[in-house]
Formats: sequence, C-alpha cells, structure tokens
Amino acid sequence: MKPLHILVLDRDARRRDELVALLRGASHTVMPAPTAGAAADALATAGFDALLLDLALPDLDLAALRQAIAPADSVGPDSLEAAERRHLALMLRHTSGNKRKAANLLGISRSTLLNKVRKYGLEER
Repeated sequence: MKPLHILVLDRDARRRDELVALLRGASHTVMPAPTAGAAADALATAGFDALLLDLALPDLDLAALRQAIAPADSVGPDSLEAAERRHLALMLRHTSGNKRKAANLLGISRSTLLNKVRKYGLEER
C-alpha cells in the first residue's frame, strides 16, 4: 500500500500522539493538529490523502471543514474546445512549433492542424 499523507485532528493530546505514532509506524506521513484552526491552516496549505478527526471538538465548524476540503467554487471541467486548444498548444510547444511533427503525433493531417491553429489563434507571433 502506498504511504498516505494524513492530517490528525484530536483535542486529546495523548490520543493524538498515539494515533500519529501508530500511523507513522505504518510508514504514513502524518501531521498532527491540536485545534480546528490549525487543521484549517494545514488543509489550506497542503494536500492530504486522509483526515482523521475528533468530531466532538467544541470549536469544530463542520461547514467550514467541508468548505476547506471541497470548495464550492471549484472550477468545473473545461469545454471540449478549451481542452483541445490547450492540448494543441502543448503539442506545438513539445515539437518546438514543428507543425508537421505535431500533426503526426496527434494523428491528424497537417491541414487539419493548420485550421485548428488558426481557429484557436495559436499562430506564432
């Protein structure tokens, strides 16, 4: 099993330390958080695979926790055109602007690539 990056939030210092030691003993990367505020700061600055928390914390704001874990204003998926434009730009950068090579790697004709380059304004300036 791949080691996880885990945030442990528990108000009981002894229990928190035991959990941290147990998880580190299983080769996981663990960050202890003594307060909900410390956990919120950690969630905002680092990515975690798992969160182990004491739901009985008196200052635990579940709505804020949900917001920190999965922000409501997260960006949805790109449109197909935006994804295609980004991929074409990446391929052209990869081939140092060589359109024949880029078309070959993309599995399209050079004329199709040229039409898409014009469509998305990817001409070299």
